[in-house]
Amino acid sequence: MPTVPLPELLATAQEGGYAVGYFEAWDSYSLEAVVEAAEAERSPVVLGFGCAMVDDAWLEGGGIELLADMATHAAEMTTVPVSVLFNETHTLEQAKRGVKAGFSAAMVDTCDIPEDEARQVVAELARWAHQRGAAVEGELGQLPNFTGTTVDASGSHLTEPGKAAEFVRATGVDCLAVSVGNVYLLEGHEASLQLDRLGAVGQAAGVPLVLHGGTGLPADALPAMIAGGVAKINVGTGLKRAFLEAMREALAQDASPHDLLGSHKPVDAAVVGKNKMRDEVRRLMHLYGSAGRARS
Repeated sequence: MPTVPLPELLATAQEGGYAVGYFEAWDSYSLEAVVEAAEAERSPVVLGFGCAMVDDAWLEGGGIELLADMATHAAEMTTVPVSVLFNETHTLEQAKRGVKAGFSAAMVDTCDIPEDEARQVVAELARWAHQRGAAVEGELGQLPNFTGTTVDASGSHLTEPGKAAEFVRATGVDCLAVSVGNVYLLEGHEASLQLDRLGAVGQAAGVPLVLHGGTGLPADALPAMIAGGVAKINVGTGLKRAFLEAMREALAQDASPHDLLGSHKPVDAAVVGKNKMRDEVRRLMHLYGSAGRARS
């Protein structure tokens, strides 16, 4: 079906009291996993690819357009409401290229540039994208990173409600990713969220909020997150972990390389990984309350 504008998808989620997931894909198999989960659960979803971990030279050499072709084609095949996001691009120009190639929403990773410069970059993207019917996600605050053993909070800072309101006014973003205790790459632990801060930021910002670091979010806090204004949750690390572990088990089998790689048969290691990821996405759709929300 045609893609749904991201602001519409998020507004519907807020009205319904649930959150939609952006389940980050990195290839055709992982993208299929998200589509299959959304279809099975009749769930609205944000499809797309992220740039944070992707080689910049590959993106610049045509990777952006390849990703856009896959994402937009997958969206056209779905029968549930979807938006298509190009997430955390390295530069403003990459975000623009993504929109030109077909993504219906884009976000620039601005966490490593000064706040004033970040505001200008995001405002320019929002102005440009809105003229072309695309949406823009901004970010304010810096998440800590999980190193595999500890949380590295050096350089991280929380989102302040007053600054959130100012940032939204200055940039015109359609949704805002915030830092309220959530952590990038967190596995095996739960983040300690500041839910009071989240609610204050949501009230001040006046746009749907986004939480990155979805793998480490505490499940029992989901109702409070949604009540505080969260309409979209980004998940990546946990999905890659599930996919990778399933692939490792599949590759340990004594089978032909032609079956294990590229056959799209049940024995194909990437198919095994896809199925494991699909099941995890389905679980998260139930957790977020989006399962069954797609209109027939």
